[in-house]
Amino acid sequence: MTPRGRLAACHVRGSVHAPDVIRTLKHCRRRFGRLLIVWDRLNTHRDQRVKAFIAAHPKDFLTHELPPYAPQLNPEEQANALIKARTANALPATVEELRDDARRAVRYLQRHPEMVRGFFRHAGLYVTHHS
Repeated sequence: MTPRGRLAACHVRGSVHAPDVIRTLKHCRRRFGRLLIVWDRLNTHRDQRVKAFIAAHPKDFLTHELPPYAPQLNPEEQANALIKARTANALPATVEELRDDARRAVRYLQRHPEMVRGFFRHAGLYVTHHS
């Protein structure tokens, strides 16, 4: 998510591991360019492979870690809650149908960047763009 309301998503089947995080970082870098990454304290985010990947691309990534258990400071938490709410009454018969439901919810947010910007405001994050 960006403070301007842009959103990208990479869906992972099962637990998230370092290669998934690296693949997602590459995807988001292609889509958005240089990134400020705000991490929660997920162990995968602190994996040595992830750290090495970020260190190998210092011009592309700047990171900041949230304090321990601070979901109110993470705008992604509100996006996840909205995606879960939009899929709450779905009865997918397969994992693929579940993935499709989640993708539709992500596309909804992509069409409503004002909502994504609101997630940042709600978290008290006001970001200005610097060249």
